[in-house]
Amino acid sequence: MSLLQELHLMRPEWLWALIPAIGLGIWLWIARGRSGSWRSVIDAELLPYLINDSQSRGSGHWLLLALLICWCLAVFAAAGPSWRQLPQPIHQKQDAMVLMLDLSYSMKAADLAPSRIDRARQKLLDLLSERREGVTGLVAYAGDAHIVTPLTDDNPTIANLLPALNPDMMPVPGSDADAAVSLAVSLLDSAGIRGGQLLLVTDGVSERAVKAIQSRLDGSTARLSVLGVGTASGAPIPLPGGGFLKDREGAIVIPGLDEGPLRELSTLPGSQYQRMQIGDGDIQQVLTQSALTNSSETLELERSADTWEDQGYWFVLLLLPLALGLFRRGTLASVALAGVLLMDSPGAQAQVWDSLWFTPDQQGQRALDAGDAARASELFENSDWAGTAAYRSGDFETAAELFDSNQSSDGWYNRGNALARAGDLPAAAEAYRESLALTPEREDASENLALVEELMRQEEQQQEQQNNQDQQDPNQDQEGEQQQQDAQSNDSSQPSDDNQGEQSDGQESPQQSPPQEQEPASQTDEQEDGENSEQEQSSQEQEGQQTPQPDIDMSALDEDIERDQALEQWLRRVPDDPSGLLREKFRYESRQRQQRGETKNDDTYW
Repeated sequence: MSLLQELHLMRPEWLWALIPAIGLGIWLWIARGRSGSWRSVIDAELLPYLINDSQSRGSGHWLLLALLICWCLAVFAAAGPSWRQLPQPIHQKQDAMVLMLDLSYSMKAADLAPSRIDRARQKLLDLLSERREGVTGLVAYAGDAHIVTPLTDDNPTIANLLPALNPDMMPVPGSDADAAVSLAVSLLDSAGIRGGQLLLVTDGVSERAVKAIQSRLDGSTARLSVLGVGTASGAPIPLPGGGFLKDREGAIVIPGLDEGPLRELSTLPGSQYQRMQIGDGDIQQVLTQSALTNSSETLELERSADTWEDQGYWFVLLLLPLALGLFRRGTLASVALAGVLLMDSPGAQAQVWDSLWFTPDQQGQRALDAGDAARASELFENSDWAGTAAYRSGDFETAAELFDSNQSSDGWYNRGNALARAGDLPAAAEAYRESLALTPEREDASENLALVEELMRQEEQQQEQQNNQDQQDPNQDQEGEQQQQDAQSNDSSQPSDDNQGEQSDGQESPQQSPPQEQEPASQTDEQEDGENSEQEQSSQEQEGQQTPQPDIDMSALDEDIERDQALEQWLRRVPDDPSGLLREKFRYESRQRQQRGETKNDDTYW
């Protein structure tokens, strides 16, 4: 029973071949019962005396049964039965590249539309999409350098982090390319990779940095490629609040691309420099240089993948005796069976192969990249990733539950965002407080907490106004009922004349409008029209006095709409800042370096 439970078919679509086998068997059974080689030429009365019918039928039945058994065994063997998995090591080409992105303020210049930093990020995204093998790391630098991602073969993760990188998130202004190169080389050394390529994407380096980089790479097996961003004429640096960046003398800073120091870096062995192009020629040059620089050897990774072991050959051994018997009898079915065994199903094998090489988290990431966030939340095993997918799909309640397993500052912050989107403002405020208790200097959590508390105060004020209105409504209802009773008593005190009542309904109801009272009585048609309109208005007013509740419902509905609009406006104010986590990480690393006295003083802060 355990073997049947563990049975796995690697190519289950081959089982469809059993259907024609069953149909063919039934047809042969019927045909053999009706015909024979001698039955068509010998009279039926003489046939029993000339042919041993029982022996002929027994031989035919055996042959048919053997043919069907061979067919079934061949189909089952082609389906790839397996009942155990074997770990297989994963080998990867030893090709390493570290990307270094300049995030100084000068990268905000718009001499390249829409800006230098936008063009640089897009160029790196194109490079990641073209880079299919090897490991890649990402370093961001301004006045200091920080690791965004270590060396990894997960290029989509790096691509997801690139749009969040911008100069405003860097804690230390400046442009210290030397620190970025040193950090990139340390990444290669710590991974034990010989060789490797460094790609520096920048709009300029200082002469001091050129000498430091040359000294750092002297004797190193890493090779440097430099990609210049910008134009020689340059452009002003826009500020977030408006205006442009100025130097200490009050002049507007217009940084241009100085290619001299960048070309000097290309004099290192195996290095190259080129200006960023509109097409992909620069990317192809970098990838070609990487292929020439890195070794063609493969590296066995620490992780392994379990693959099913195909056991179909055992059924082929069972098939051989039957196939030999059919061959001795001259049955051509053996040839067909051999053809079936030689056929392959590359499409189905590719699907199974893909499922073997992707973990559930990787499958969830692929679904998230494809825009299917709901399916991604079901595939992810990591609760944080599953919560992010549920948040993007709009299932905020599920996202809050998934984020609850992460008790870190980020986990509480994400849970607060999900609860706020779900409308549970008190719980969201409590989650933001928990995040601030672990990281008091976190600005995004404090801003969201202030917004939530403000919205809660607005809801309390609206609730108080609703309560006051509810208290006033019963008094208004009582006054309306009293007026209605007075009107009815006045109607009963006036004399009623049936003949005159049809001509002048205006005397029966004191609630008629003044314009209708002034209509001329000499015009009969107009008088009748006026009477009809007065009757309709009178009946509507009486119905309104008898049922004042719809007015209250409409006011409550209006308040609900206003509350929903206020919530929507608040949700729009919640900052969607994917760079918040990286910003906090960079600040923490900068504080640690300042405490160790590792900071540098750079006169140029852009």
